[in-house]
Amino acid sequence: MRQEKPEGSLKRGWTTGACATAAVKAAYTALLTGAFPDPVTITLPKGEQPAFALAITELKDGFARVGIVKDAGDDPDVTHGCTVVAKVWRGGKDVSFKAGEGVGMVTKPGLPIAVGEPAINPGPRAMMMAEIAALGGGDVEIEISIPGGAALAAKTWNPRLGIVGGLSVLGTTGIVHPFSCAAWIASIHRGIDVARALGLAHVAGCTGSTSEDSVRAHYGLPLEAMLDMGDFAGGVLKYVRAHPVPRLTIGGGFGKMVKLAQGHMDLHSGRSQVDFEWLAARAPDALKAQVLAANSALEVLELCGQGLAQKIAQEAQVQAAVVLGSATTLDVIVVDRVGKIIGHAA
Repeated sequence: MRQEKPEGSLKRGWTTGACATAAVKAAYTALLTGAFPDPVTITLPKGEQPAFALAITELKDGFARVGIVKDAGDDPDVTHGCTVVAKVWRGGKDVSFKAGEGVGMVTKPGLPIAVGEPAINPGPRAMMMAEIAALGGGDVEIEISIPGGAALAAKTWNPRLGIVGGLSVLGTTGIVHPFSCAAWIASIHRGIDVARALGLAHVAGCTGSTSEDSVRAHYGLPLEAMLDMGDFAGGVLKYVRAHPVPRLTIGGGFGKMVKLAQGHMDLHSGRSQVDFEWLAARAPDALKAQVLAANSALEVLELCGQGLAQKIAQEAQVQAAVVLGSATTLDVIVVDRVGKIIGHAA
């Protein structure tokens, strides 16, 4: 459902994973009670509780099906306006997932989902499982479909990543932050301004919620010190150069920090890519050929281990320092997908 937006701001939206979770909750509720909750409310990982209107409802002997129209807010998301459909029935063991129409299958290693599994990422899986558990649990099979998703997937990086047949069901927080370079960078500037006004000696810019949580816990930083950097590393570094603070930490996952180490200041997948030849030059000799053939930065990390992550942290620090200048002390932290620090250049 569309959100109300404060005047002059961009509307946030909901991820495909959040829509799928809401559809699953509504369908399983109907399967248990015979009635669909409309709207249906879910709890996101950070505690938000959005409500979603139901666009499709179907209840028959043995299964329930719900569709929810995705609202990506003001983000130019290719899946904005798509219907995310969940079909739920009892069976299998615990909670299992299937790919319906328009949802891809994983065919190559190096992704957070195993080869042969539907491209439903760990975050959305965890959200759906939590809602099933809250309703009493049980052995449940879930099929997620996105009609028209196969055509839309051709506009994404899924084919290159080995996700065939459709889209991925994504989202770690459930929220889509509207993509606007000017608006996002302006919000970064305001965050730095606030930190300086509060007299904070140490701020941190991170690429996402996992790295933000890890960096904040590592240093015990207050929330006001955390900058919503996203992919705009250059936006943080340039503004801190002009408006110095004593210390800046840049944190992110391995793939994003590889891009920074390669000299990219915009880490968005549409505007910078991991250079596997560059990575191979830094890998052990015995692994160079495998790195060149790798499907993703995550696969390279799994091949080469934490030693390469430390090298990436060091090279990312060098590249970032060129933009930042010498008035601010800089360190770079690399985290894995569960938030463990695997590289730190200080």
